[in-house]
Amino acid sequence: MANNLDEAAVVQQPTGANMGTRVRNLLIVLVAIALSVALYLGLQTQNNSVSLTSIDEESTPLEVALSNGKPSLMEFYANWCTVCQAMAPDIELLKQQYGDSVNFVMLNVDNTKWLPEILKYRVDGIPHFVFLNSQGEAVAQTIGEQPRTIMATNLEALVAKSPLPYAQDSGQVSKFTAPVAPTSEADDPRSHGSTVMN
Repeated sequence: MANNLDEAAVVQQPTGANMGTRVRNLLIVLVAIALSVALYLGLQTQNNSVSLTSIDEESTPLEVALSNGKPSLMEFYANWCTVCQAMAPDIELLKQQYGDSVNFVMLNVDNTKWLPEILKYRVDGIPHFVFLNSQGEAVAQTIGEQPRTIMATNLEALVAKSPLPYAQDSGQVSKFTAPVAPTSEADDPRSHGSTVMN
């Protein structure tokens, strides 16, 4: 009889352990489902955000901006630039607010088509913003992350043909002219010194 009681106790113990394992597995499944839903919703929110590519596609072409008699905000950017990406929603809001009176021009620095402009405006960091008056002349520049309120104040001054309060004056442009296209890959400013000079 004592052997039967020991066997009964041994048989019931795994049943209690199985219940604990089942509860733990159920909790793991519920947590996995919750994390999957959160990840899905997070990705949906990210996909609905403004992208640099979409702003670029909707921007005013440079040649139009230089000839239509409106002042312009020209942004030099790159898709890999995290600051450019972070500012994209603000730029889109500014475009919605000032798009009727200001051209928004996007120039991707990774596109060699814009090398003459990169050299002309001495773009050495991004985002690089150039404010152009209605005649297409650069009146000011800013580099790096800019709060939307600062950008809005500058755009209001640009439209009013007043000095921009939060930008570096760029009215004096160097008379130096550089070749508009690299003569070799070594002359490309993005080659980062890949050739060795003797």
